[in-house]
Amino acid sequence: MTAIPLNDAVGQLLDVLAEAFEGPKNDWSYFTDQGAQSGLLGTLEVVSAPAASRVWGGTTIAAHAHHAQFAVAASAAWIAGDRSARNWQESWSVNIVDEQAWKRLRQRLREGYADLRKAISSHASGSAESFAGAVAAVAHAAYHLGAIRQKIAAARSVVVSEAIAQRGWTRDELHERHPKE
Repeated sequence: MTAIPLNDAVGQLLDVLAEAFEGPKNDWSYFTDQGAQSGLLGTLEVVSAPAASRVWGGTTIAAHAHHAQFAVAASAAWIAGDRSARNWQESWSVNIVDEQAWKRLRQRLREGYADLRKAISSHASGSAESFAGAVAAVAHAAYHLGAIRQKIAAARSVVVSEAIAQRGWTRDELHERHPKE
């Protein structure tokens, strides 16, 4: 079997990273649902600051977004050769955001993603450590996308349960009144 050229491998990494952040570009995907809203940036765009600040499973969506923003910056630096120590505890320091802080955080994540793409394009093929850092950045982004989407699903479930309880319905009554089509 012939190995693929390193530049092709880096290109594939960039494609998978793009899907993690932007959703799939084609009518098929590597691992997300369809549409831009299935990527990390699109997923976060529809979350309000209060929803991002609500604790689900011990953390908030804002905390995951801040951690992801920190991680893309650290990964870009690592891939480019900066092996400085990072304070990863600090990456979880944001839990609650107002609308302005939420908007800034999402913008910094978007900018960090662009910087990460540049670092991977320019430096991932420079060393085994840089290439491994690029692979790790993709895996890390995919993990946090999944964690955030699970928190959103949990939030929706609670909202539905609260609405059912307010009306005094059982789940069976809900299904009778609103059958699946």
